[in-house]
Amino acid sequence: MITHEEVFRIGRIGKTHGIKGEVTLQFSDDTFDRVEAEYLVLETEGILVPFFMEEYRFRSDEVAIVKFEGIDTEQQARELTHCDVFISRSLVDTDADEISLAMLIGYTIADGTSGKNIGKIADIDDSTANVLFVVDGNDGNEILIPATDDFIVEIDTDGKVITMTLPEGLI
Repeated sequence: MITHEEVFRIGRIGKTHGIKGEVTLQFSDDTFDRVEAEYLVLETEGILVPFFMEEYRFRSDEVAIVKFEGIDTEQQARELTHCDVFISRSLVDTDADEISLAMLIGYTIADGTSGKNIGKIADIDDSTANVLFVVDGNDGNEILIPATDDFIVEIDTDGKVITMTLPEGLI
């Protein structure tokens, strides 16, 4: 069984494309373009399920047309629309210089000054020009922390910890 800790979100299935089972994949992370993956993981009815790709082609910088094995009709493809799409973390190089924001979900934020654990990244808010880490704080509160290189001291990809020096009063 695939768990959320083993994958990270790269996009969402949009609508069907044609009548032969193809769908549009609206990707929000460039990992799809950088990694050779035989399969993608779709969340269907709350369960992470691998779907092997027969072929794909890019329609634009943010959309690909994907044909999955065993999905051969428009009706079968329609059942996949609006599913979140994930890729296995094991397929991606975890070099801190190449890591994508989506891969940071699940990482712990540590205060570089005090060394204290602040919480875990639950989501990335990139809806504005200033990208934010949405952190589930240890006290149960949600904390929004700017995801800027100015605050990041170190990213430990093995330990899944981001050490940050944050301005006083931010938390």
